[in-house]
Amino acid sequence: MKKDYTPQDELLFLALGGSGEIGMNVNLYGCQGKWLMVDLGMSFGANEYPGTELMFADPEFIEERADDLLAIVLTHAHEDHIGAIPYFAAELDVPLYATPFTADLIRRKLDEAGLTDRIELNVIDEDHGSFDIGAFNVTYIPLAHSIAEGNALLIDTPHGRIFHTGDWKLDDEPIIGEPATEEELAEIGDEGVLALVCDSTNVFNPVPSGSEGAVHRGLLEEVQKHAGKRVLVTTFASNVARLQTLGDVARETGRELCVAGRSLDRIIEVAKANGYLADFPPTVNWDAAMQLPRGNVMILATGGQGEPRAALSRIAEGNHPLSLDEGDVVLFSSRQIPGNELSIGRVQNMLSERGVVMVTDRQSEIHVSGHPGRPELEALYGWLRPEILVPVHGEMRHMQEQARLGSANGIAHNVVQKNGDIIRLAPGAPEKLAEIHTGRLVLDGDIIVPANGDAVTMRRRLSRDGMLIVILDREGGVQIDGIGLPLDEDYSDFVEEAKADVVKALVRLRKGRRDDPEAIHEAARLAARRAAHRWSGKKPQTRVITCGAS
Repeated sequence: MKKDYTPQDELLFLALGGSGEIGMNVNLYGCQGKWLMVDLGMSFGANEYPGTELMFADPEFIEERADDLLAIVLTHAHEDHIGAIPYFAAELDVPLYATPFTADLIRRKLDEAGLTDRIELNVIDEDHGSFDIGAFNVTYIPLAHSIAEGNALLIDTPHGRIFHTGDWKLDDEPIIGEPATEEELAEIGDEGVLALVCDSTNVFNPVPSGSEGAVHRGLLEEVQKHAGKRVLVTTFASNVARLQTLGDVARETGRELCVAGRSLDRIIEVAKANGYLADFPPTVNWDAAMQLPRGNVMILATGGQGEPRAALSRIAEGNHPLSLDEGDVVLFSSRQIPGNELSIGRVQNMLSERGVVMVTDRQSEIHVSGHPGRPELEALYGWLRPEILVPVHGEMRHMQEQARLGSANGIAHNVVQKNGDIIRLAPGAPEKLAEIHTGRLVLDGDIIVPANGDAVTMRRRLSRDGMLIVILDREGGVQIDGIGLPLDEDYSDFVEEAKADVVKALVRLRKGRRDDPEAIHEAARLAARRAAHRWSGKKPQTRVITCGAS
């Protein structure tokens, strides 16, 4: 029986994902018997879950209470905020709310999943558009970020106002969009903010995140520096401001622009459909790009995180119609996401072997973060003056540090929570009421399964220790096949010794157990596994099969 956590005459906050980790953002606000969800994101498969592609916060808590869920409100279109929608929105069966650019990308996801007619998608004006639902009034507050239409949410409730930042930064030269001004944010603070639920990703950065305008100047300088060379720039496809900058740089340097990557094509199409990239230069196809003088083309490609099927990886391998030769240049106009170091290094090493010159954000100002550094956080605290700070969107070290920063800046209550903590924000001082089970799900092939379920756990064990198959026949014969054991030239000797050990173990069985199939299997399994451990140091997964039984 599920425990009743129905919100009473109070304001609750519950993160199902994104608190204690970066990615998979799923947040719930509860008031007067109902819940409101903010974002429904995902993350990409991690090494500890071999063979999986996508990872999700487990929505079981709210699925069991779907009748009490009012809506899902999306802050912006990054995958860690909207990526899980095609997998869970139909089961939750509530309306979605998003601004036009975000809604367009969501609509395409729903189309691909065959869910367009099943999900209500409401488009809200990106400039302070608002709506009422249940006890909540939600207003979109535009903030700068590394995607079009990044928004905070101002959530009015009977117990006070929440300022939920989403992902954000301060930018005096945002290139795309018009974020809320200091005066507008200070006015919100003047009207009173109960709680600031705030992005923690970049809290350890002692300087501001930087402006897109500065990136334009940095990229222009780098492309001009490499006149006569073929230049490839890789960036996050979703960064519409960066795409605008790159289009401008191509025009300013007299280069034709060539685009390589389906996600880039899709974002450019959606951006143009929503009024962005209006003066983006026409592009040339791959064949035409290769016919141009080297200094007359700039390639815009996916793959800056080392994704094996992305354009940059294939170009580095020499398996793409576009090519780079010695002296050509790759500009990494993106940051290295933690966990991608090995894959990025692999691509960079292949490029180096070809004599390609590489420039990253460590060498030149060709990328800035979309998340706030400490000075930006402190500025927002000063404008909003919240009673409560709830750090989210970060690992525990990020959230703890932001809580310390908030305390140092005079915020009275700094609540460090993690996924599964039910926090009462009002009435009274904030407090933790309960802790519910949260977990992770993964997309394994075409099926969503628990991240630590039997299938994935077994696969992880197999990848670590290998597998041993023991075949017993009716005449007492034994066959052994080892998969993934590091024995090489010793393999044949190991098999013979393991077979002998199995035979001895079966002979030693007591009379009463020699006809017991379970006892026979267990004795054979243990004997073979001990032999494998003795020879290899591994404890492989071991399976015993009996053949020829009547």
